Amino acid sequence: MTFEEWLISRLKTRGAYSAPAGTSAARAISIGLSIFQQRNGLNVTGTATDETLNLLRQDPPSSSTTFQPVPAVPAQPVWMREAYRFMGLKEVVGAGSNPTIIAWAQKLGGWIAGYFKDDDVPWCGLFQAHCIGATLPTEQLPSNPLGALNWSSFGKQLKAPALGAILTFQRTGGGHVGQYVGEDKAAYHVLGGNQSNSVSITRVDKGRLDDVRWPVTGGTPAGGRVYLTPDGALSKDEA
Repeated sequence: MTFEEWLISRLKTRGAYSAPAGTSAARAISIGLSIFQQRNGLNVTGTATDETLNLLRQDPPSSSTTFQPVPAVPAQPVWMREAYRFMGLKEVVGAGSNPTIIAWAQKLGGWIAGYFKDDDVPWCGLFQAHCIGATLPTEQLPSNPLGALNWSSFGKQLKAPALGAILTFQRTGGGHVGQYVGEDKAAYHVLGGNQSNSVSITRVDKGRLDDVRWPVTGGTPAGGRVYLTPDGALSKDEA
């Protein structure tokens, strides 16, 4: 059983989980956690805090008092786990668009839904908006999340990267945004969308870094820097 499956199971036991049609499991889990936390007088974060997990381990008072083991909590923050679900997803080259990418824009709604009709439009910012929005429902997104460098004002700034941190980069004609997987001497290893027209991990020159950000509602970064062996050429253009 995965960590997410365990959370769903325990929230259902406490009557705090439902997933209406069109709601992603990640968003339903966050909403369920908020409901459970509010009912039990906990700090309402919508994330799996230690005090929340400790209480979820206990069976409801109406049944025998037993404690359920918790699967290993993943090292990646929840929005990064959402990003990994789409590894390898590609845009459609030429006529047509990947319906999953278009659906992200439709769920954001407003002017974005009307504007983003083709996956030839740069979608690295759209991908991050989906990952954050699906897993941290109360987190404030940039007013224009499609603009990669607008993510340089997202959340709060970190002095140093940590697993899952949102990294923004300068590039000719625009910018790029992705999530910190690790780094080597020359480059950051970045999990992002619109990298070679797909969701992938690529190396981006450290000299292009614009900012390092973290969601306000994302809890405390853990683990610090991750040092990796160089693997693959440096990315030159993520458009």
